[in-house]
Amino acid sequence: MKSVQVAAAFLLLLFSGHSLAHTVTFFVHNKCPFPIWPATAPNTGHPVIADGGFYLPPGQTQRIEAPWTWNGRIWARTGCSFNSNWQPACETGDCDGRLQCNGLIGTPPATLVQIALQGGKGKPNFYDVSLVDGYNLPVSVGTRPSLPKCTIGSCPKNLNNLCPPELEVLNRNGEVVACKSACLAFNLDSFCCRNEYGTPEKCKPSVYSKMFKAACPDYYSYAFDMPPPLVNCASKEYVITFCPSAWGADQASI
Repeated sequence: MKSVQVAAAFLLLLFSGHSLAHTVTFFVHNKCPFPIWPATAPNTGHPVIADGGFYLPPGQTQRIEAPWTWNGRIWARTGCSFNSNWQPACETGDCDGRLQCNGLIGTPPATLVQIALQGGKGKPNFYDVSLVDGYNLPVSVGTRPSLPKCTIGSCPKNLNNLCPPELEVLNRNGEVVACKSACLAFNLDSFCCRNEYGTPEKCKPSVYSKMFKAACPDYYSYAFDMPPPLVNCASKEYVITFCPSAWGADQASI
């Protein structure tokens, strides 16, 4: 009987190790001077990770695991109150008033970290930061240990401070908490790079996307941003840091 128990324990350990070997770790760090509620949404056919969302106080880090073929997005919600009847529950990035988004995509504008894991030892994983729908917080992405060629840097300027009135998102106190993209604000083909403007030759940077690019040069500022600010690096561990440069040291200290 004991030999059967030992064999079962060995198999459990074996499969647990196999499972861990086929995951990628994200360290989500909050360097903002206020709490955030990071959220995740998988692409079609991929599972929900980290329950779709969680609370993260200032200065704290949350470790989350993803299957090594996972594709999806991660963003931060701000100004949330889940213990009230406010709708939406968050000032930015809200997902139907829920703490755990459970696959729902957040309401734009919100700065998006987009990830495509390739599922293999040594295979490069692809990731970028997109402002195609707008901006709410700066974010950096990199590997652990940190490698310069694998790092998406933060924004040298606060886009919310530069946001023109026609793109502003205001909270209840009249403060600018996010900045819409021109596509989101005006819903025009020329800004959204669709229909007759659906090619890089036809869809050119606008005065708004140029402003986004000047504030955040490492991010996608519009759909056909060139050269594509897409990073591909092989790693088992990645660090996603919200408000990385304005407050405290960089991600390498985590």
